[in-house]
Amino acid sequence: MDFNADHFTLFGLPRAFRIDANTLDVRYRELQATVHPDRFAQASDAERRRSMQWATKANEAYQALKKPLERAKYLLHLAGHDVGAENNTAMPVEFLMEQMEWREGVAEARAAGDHHELEHLHHRLGEQMRASYDELAILLDDSTDFAVASDRVRRLMFLEKLLFEIDDAIVALEEQ
Repeated sequence: MDFNADHFTLFGLPRAFRIDANTLDVRYRELQATVHPDRFAQASDAERRRSMQWATKANEAYQALKKPLERAKYLLHLAGHDVGAENNTAMPVEFLMEQMEWREGVAEARAAGDHHELEHLHHRLGEQMRASYDELAILLDDSTDFAVASDRVRRLMFLEKLLFEIDDAIVALEEQ
């Protein structure tokens, strides 16, 4: 095993957005079974430290590949395309307007205690995000259009945050 291998190579997966989640899970468990620090309890300090480093790397790699948005960011990083979320916050006006409408809808439903409307918004946003992930798969795996993929990742970051806000609103209503 090469400690400097990228996350995909670490798990023996193709460097692609579309990956088999079950294969990732199996390979992660196999790798953890090999490098887990418990297996090195009686080993030297250096071997225990190396085991801990490998286990940490495996965990970080697994978390990066398991979540579609993180996997997309990682693929863009490997391709030399920084998403630039920290310093590239410019978005098309239509997208920002849509975000405002979504947030207003969430705020209104939350204020009205309308659990059904929040669930409806959650479902609609989930559908929109699935379509965005499908588009992202095409951009990353098929057309390798990293510039547009970077834009879509930034948009998905907004949508994911909005989805968490809707989840929080639903939980808040359920706790009342």
